[in-house]
Amino acid sequence: MKTARLAVHLLVVLCMSQLAPAALAQKTAAPARPPDPTTDPLILSAGFLTAHPDLRYRLLGLEEMKQGKFEDAFRFFQRAAFYADKPSQGMVAEMLWNGQGIERNPSLAYAWMDLAAERGYAGFLGLRERYWNALTVEQRTQALAQGQEIYARYGDAAAQPRLATVLRRERRRLTGSRTGFAGNVQIYVPGPSGFEQIDGTKFYDERYWDPGQYQAWHDSIWMKPRVGRVSVGELEQIQRESPASRVPAIAPRIDAKEPETPLRDESKLGIRKDD
Repeated sequence: MKTARLAVHLLVVLCMSQLAPAALAQKTAAPARPPDPTTDPLILSAGFLTAHPDLRYRLLGLEEMKQGKFEDAFRFFQRAAFYADKPSQGMVAEMLWNGQGIERNPSLAYAWMDLAAERGYAGFLGLRERYWNALTVEQRTQALAQGQEIYARYGDAAAQPRLATVLRRERRRLTGSRTGFAGNVQIYVPGPSGFEQIDGTKFYDERYWDPGQYQAWHDSIWMKPRVGRVSVGELEQIQRESPASRVPAIAPRIDAKEPETPLRDESKLGIRKDD
């Protein structure tokens, strides 16, 4: 079944995106992307994911998916989505579309995929149009109505300020500086052979802490992912000027309640209990 394969392929893209910048650096003449901090165990051990809830809950969702715990994966992806993570919003849509870990709901799935495509990421735009073309007239009406509530809570207008607040707060907390300036800060992480040192300029690279640059880093990965050839079935062709969101505009709810997720041992992600 074609639709059943789509979530699997999107999961492959999500997994490969964690490795793609380094793995493909020697295979393309395009400008090198910034290194992916989630592939560096030492950086993760220093508390990086605690300050980046979008990546933290996406990775937890992926772990649950790998173990076949789809209901819990869905909840983790929703929580990552709360912090403007477009790949997680796309996974929520795919799971709703396929009834994976939650009752199948094509209308709500479209609303989520419309949201995932909010920044114009090519892969999500293609899936969004495929969904729309498969909906009935009644389902389309439902999708647009449901989409307003989704956008109010999870759209960039609500979620990006939320994430920016966390980035700035955690940077100040980790550096002990009101400005969050790394300067000559050296980070020491306990390891099997004693403490290992990370240069503060690497850990506190502006691309991962400045909200604007952080989004630009995500855009460099997801606008047109370079993850090799991944077949996703017969996706709809996207026109040069793909339509903007069909969901009517609505005021953002920045103070919306954060989704709850199960407690998990996050040590495999480099998160200590005291983080």
